[in-house]
Amino acid sequence: MYFFFALVGALVIASLGYMGGSLTELRMLFGVVIPYAAIAIFLVGVACRVIGWALAPVPFRIATTCGQQKSLPWIKAGWLESPYTALGVIARMALEVLLFRSLFRNTKAELRKGPKLIFGENKFLWLGALAFHWSFLFIFLRHLRFFMEPVPALVAGIEGMDGFFQIGAPVLYVTDLIILAALTYLVLRRLLDSQIRYISLFTDYFALFLLLGLVISGVLMRYFTRVNIVDIKELAMGLVTFSPVVPPGTAPLFFMHLFFLSSLIAYFPFSKLVHMGGVFLSPTRNLANNNRMKRHVNPWNAPVAVHTYQEWEDEFRDKLIACGLPLERK
Repeated sequence: MYFFFALVGALVIASLGYMGGSLTELRMLFGVVIPYAAIAIFLVGVACRVIGWALAPVPFRIATTCGQQKSLPWIKAGWLESPYTALGVIARMALEVLLFRSLFRNTKAELRKGPKLIFGENKFLWLGALAFHWSFLFIFLRHLRFFMEPVPALVAGIEGMDGFFQIGAPVLYVTDLIILAALTYLVLRRLLDSQIRYISLFTDYFALFLLLGLVISGVLMRYFTRVNIVDIKELAMGLVTFSPVVPPGTAPLFFMHLFFLSSLIAYFPFSKLVHMGGVFLSPTRNLANNNRMKRHVNPWNAPVAVHTYQEWEDEFRDKLIACGLPLERK
């Protein structure tokens, strides 16, 4: 049911966006007001989440590792698996952010006849997630040409590299195919795997459908319908320069695409997608594992009145002697 509710929600967003672009009275609302509101919600929401994470007390090093910790000189330590220096932490964080290193090691468990519990690799999830994120990054960088004039050489180079596989006109971008395949796999994985389907919530499907709606509407505009790129760039440049203008010839399909983007941006701070910023503030990732090398004292520990063993021994000395128990101090 979560799947169908999320699908209906995505279809409603698509219908509202297309209707907003078809009616002249609503074009300013869907082309200017809603995008600005979505960006404001995104900035405030992400800032609140990041500030909340940053203010959370982390008195001890709780780094998760799968390697030998630095201890005695004759024991070889895993400088990357269990980093104890800032350079090791940076290297491990870079592998995590750029290549999803922990997800690469993800395993799956299956109960087979016997019964036997079998553990195996699950590289398809890692490959699908990696393909989606890198494709999304390339597409985002390509779209910067709509917000800059003149277009930077870096953006033009990325666009040329992405469109090297040209079949007719317009140029076919490889990332468009890859991101569609990756999102389709991520949706089918939640539907066809009974274990994943059991723990999937509405929010899991909804985020995927927002991304799919955004990508599909963009693909439709580029390869299947005619849209005026000049009008789109004029609207985009007006938004970033705070002098918005909605050209009358802008296609309704673009407003649907823009409404999907606005919905995704506004939904981002309140969803699991915000892990993009949280990974850098995770104490299990950004702290060196040097608990054996350095003593860490909790700065929030309040002073506590302690009762030492010597004080306890003096308090019960007569009883200890009567019982024949040894004393540390005569």
